[in-house]
Amino acid sequence: MLLTIDIGTSTFKCAIWDYNGSRLKNTCVPLTINYRDGIKHETDPFQWQIAFEKCVKKTGALKSVEAIVISGNGPSLILVDKSGNPLVNARLWLDRRAQKYQDCVSKIMGGFVDASFFLPKILYIKNEENENYDKTKYFLGCPEYLAFILTGEAKNVFPCEGFDRWFWNDGILEKLDLDKSKFPSFIKPGEQFGTLNAKAAKKYGFSQDIPVISGGPDFFASILGSGVTKPGEICNRTGSSDGINLCVKVALHDKRFMSYSHPVPPYWNLSGVINTTGKAIEWGCGLLGVKGYDEFFNLAAKSAGGSNGLIFTPYLAGERSPLRSKEAKAVFNGMGLSTCKADIANSILEGIGFAVNDVLKIMEESGGEANRIHVTGGLCGSSFLNQIKADITGKEVVEGEYRETELLGLAVIGSCYMGKYASFKEASQTIVKAKKIYKPNERNKDLYNNLFNNYRNILQ
Repeated sequence: MLLTIDIGTSTFKCAIWDYNGSRLKNTCVPLTINYRDGIKHETDPFQWQIAFEKCVKKTGALKSVEAIVISGNGPSLILVDKSGNPLVNARLWLDRRAQKYQDCVSKIMGGFVDASFFLPKILYIKNEENENYDKTKYFLGCPEYLAFILTGEAKNVFPCEGFDRWFWNDGILEKLDLDKSKFPSFIKPGEQFGTLNAKAAKKYGFSQDIPVISGGPDFFASILGSGVTKPGEICNRTGSSDGINLCVKVALHDKRFMSYSHPVPPYWNLSGVINTTGKAIEWGCGLLGVKGYDEFFNLAAKSAGGSNGLIFTPYLAGERSPLRSKEAKAVFNGMGLSTCKADIANSILEGIGFAVNDVLKIMEESGGEANRIHVTGGLCGSSFLNQIKADITGKEVVEGEYRETELLGLAVIGSCYMGKYASFKEASQTIVKAKKIYKPNERNKDLYNNLFNNYRNILQ
């Protein structure tokens, strides 16, 4: 059996799986985030240890676990001192206090590096929190820190080819005048951090010396857990924001997207993020006085397709893909005296569909082929929204058996490490199963093609 751990921003999740992809037990624990000054996003790393302990106690049967596989949010930074304890709160991936250092790092790296990534954060600490910098023995990421606690081995994870701009090597550290000894060596997803130490095994009830394996970043695991293993398939990670990962045959370079190698070689990913999708629904609930997502979807269903001509652009906090604009604003276009609450709710959901379609259209214009959407995450269980996405994009939308595809993807990775499958591709194709497929409604094709053209015109 495998124990899989995914450390989200607000939730710590774990599950036990067999090697056929059957989930035997699962549980989760909420996490807290500290927001300060609008740009500082922190969390106490000790709560990850506490959450781990709570989760493993709930799952039980730990003596039968043969390996632990870990992924987590990022780029989140933890400063570890000589005693192995965090010096200060972890700087989460949302943290942007290092804004003034992103240009310096970007210039050295030969391309834009956002303030939320590791090197701008570390440069900020060196220059503005020098005492903390001097006391730091290791700079670690989020899942790497938990692995360090469990194994005593300090290692960082380099996700895959194409991520060079966002990580480091000795030459980069020398140019930035950063101490190389504070940066542990890299491993790749599917490789071992180390073995569970005797203290942790005894404390939590595991067998000794079981391997603790890197699952890579959460998106890497999610792609495998959604069953996206060949060109033309799309992993659509839903939640507060929507991540779009299109599997392509060769590397495609478009400044509006990220490009990096796919978990299944020799393919590549073209990746984009839509900032406020689930967040737009949450905002819509408050706007319309609706309690919860289910009530919101029920309200939207009272409107007809096309929302009585109302079009919504879901840019409530700027936009990453494809606009890359901090200034982008949300718009309701086409509102009139006949517009009702149901139209507003439905237009928000259709706006999410239009935004997803916009990303996919541009990916296709860049040389990709987009055929089938595999939805994952918090909103993947909404039949109503899945059908909207299918109708607007004209592509089949696949809802998997399990919503927590990060955890299932970690089971794919762990099963390969344990020698049960020859490759990530074989494991994913065997383990991942579809629950429901949503086909585009041909009756809505012309309606949504016309509305999508209007949507794009609004953006100009």
